[in-house]
Amino acid sequence: MRAPKTPIHAVSTWVRRQPPKVKAFLAVVSGMAALVLLRFIVHDHDNLFVAAEAVHSIGISVLIYKLMKEKTCAGLSLKSQELTAIFLAVRLYCSFVMEYDIHTLLDLATFLTTLWVIYMIRFNLKSSYMEDKDNFAIYYVVIPCAVLALFIHPSTSHHFLNRIFWAFCVYLEAVSVLPQLRVMQNTKIVEPFTAHYVFALGVARFLSCAHWVLQVLDTRGHLLVALGYGLWPSMVLISEIVQTFILADFCYYYVKSVFGGQLVLRLPSGVV
Repeated sequence: MRAPKTPIHAVSTWVRRQPPKVKAFLAVVSGMAALVLLRFIVHDHDNLFVAAEAVHSIGISVLIYKLMKEKTCAGLSLKSQELTAIFLAVRLYCSFVMEYDIHTLLDLATFLTTLWVIYMIRFNLKSSYMEDKDNFAIYYVVIPCAVLALFIHPSTSHHFLNRIFWAFCVYLEAVSVLPQLRVMQNTKIVEPFTAHYVFALGVARFLSCAHWVLQVLDTRGHLLVALGYGLWPSMVLISEIVQTFILADFCYYYVKSVFGGQLVLRLPSGVV
């Protein structure tokens, strides 16, 4: 006679039977719920935003280690790195003319290392670059982000163009990882260092999203008013959520692979 299933085992079995997208959604909801509970423990939620930038820096460091040790850029998307450099450059400009602070220095360090990665892929390790797999047309995201920024941007007292640039970098950051996901979708097999890098991006996006959500909860919605009027406050939150959800599916399979003891991540059809 079989022993009755425990509630934990029953929930685990139910989750395993769900489609990948449902699993990713459940993971995001569970993670956000956990971080909301932490609002009573973490008094300064700005630490989450700093942590997000730190994790992003760790991800870039993993890429640098891969390029220097393995002397190959196979599996990496040059277009994702270029999109990252673009939104970081725009954000640095906005930081210098609008609100220079410690985050500006962190962005500058990430921008410089991203330029180094681009240089390595374009020149030193060009022979190993999978150009045929990196076939995402970046104008599919750059142009819509620019048009969206033209119509939906902050309503602050800053110069009109600066407000458009600010919105553009927010929107572009949300989708900058799409070319990297396309490369992984085309290859189906993701080597460890690339998987670590993309997972770090997922964690960074999640922490940044949690920072904004907790800030809104703490201020009882007043933060949205402080960001301006119209659709812009909502678009900031939507952009953060989009970033998190885009990578949630991959992060699920990454964690599953790690706990399964697999060094190379194999993605099922339809993932990312």
